[in-house]
Amino acid sequence: MTEEKKISKPASRKRTPYKTTGVKRLKRTEKKKEKAAEVELTKTEVGEEKKSEYLSATGRRKEAVALVRLFRRGSGKMTVNDKEYQIYFPRYDLRETMIAPLRAVGQQDLLDVWARVRGGGMRGQAEAIRLGIARALLKQNPTFRISLKRLDFLRRDPREKERKKYGLKKARRAPQWAKR
Repeated sequence: MTEEKKISKPASRKRTPYKTTGVKRLKRTEKKKEKAAEVELTKTEVGEEKKSEYLSATGRRKEAVALVRLFRRGSGKMTVNDKEYQIYFPRYDLRETMIAPLRAVGQQDLLDVWARVRGGGMRGQAEAIRLGIARALLKQNPTFRISLKRLDFLRRDPREKERKKYGLKKARRAPQWAKR
């Protein structure tokens, strides 16, 4: 006769979830609410302060997109992608294109300009910044609309690159074709 050994599984213990008394839970939620209220206060205070510091606007041209901030209390300093605008735009015509709206309203030496621009080429980027500056100036003072509109700085140029079509080499350029 062989002895049969019963293999028994260890008794499974039921895990009790972490329990806190109702008082502790209430205190914890009150602390969280107080912290959230403090954070909200600081956010709104800082947010309002920063909002009054600058006006922001977006400009686009071809593939370029520019986020522009005009700082109200400034000295005429202009920064594009964390570089001086003379360094970022080495060509004179691009620099003039960019600052044309400021010149049109006579605010060139009174405002600081900060711009972040991505995509496109140098010409598209300069014109995107120009549109952003014009829109921010309009937010600052609605009376600038007349002079900015007359010089066509408030219109977004809709011309974009046409897509390439299949069967063609470019958008419209067809492959060479011989009649005979």
